[in-house]
Amino acid sequence: MPLARPAAAPTRRRAREPVAAVARRAAVRIRWDRVGRVGLLVTLAIVVCLYIEPALSILRTWRAERRQAGVVHQLIQGNASLERQVKSLNDPATIVADARALGMVRSGEKSYVVLGLPR
Repeated sequence: MPLARPAAAPTRRRAREPVAAVARRAAVRIRWDRVGRVGLLVTLAIVVCLYIEPALSILRTWRAERRQAGVVHQLIQGNASLERQVKSLNDPATIVADARALGMVRSGEKSYVVLGLPR
């Protein structure tokens, strides 16, 4: 059975170091895991900032499209109304009724004027 080695004793050099030197060496030590995390967070923040403006642009474009779709819908309804009006005005019965309202008579008809009617 091999003999167990005694636990390594601290070296004399470290034992003799002043406390301030040990604290200074600990303060200088870089924590690479924290540096990596901070670097990733900074990168994520930059990527998010780069996506904000395009996202806002898409939102503004979508809102403008919705407004324009409403305008187009109103114009389509107005156009349909005007087409019905044109069809109505081209109807011979409507033409005759409008002419009679203006006091016109057909050729060959006699027109009469009645005076003294109360308004």
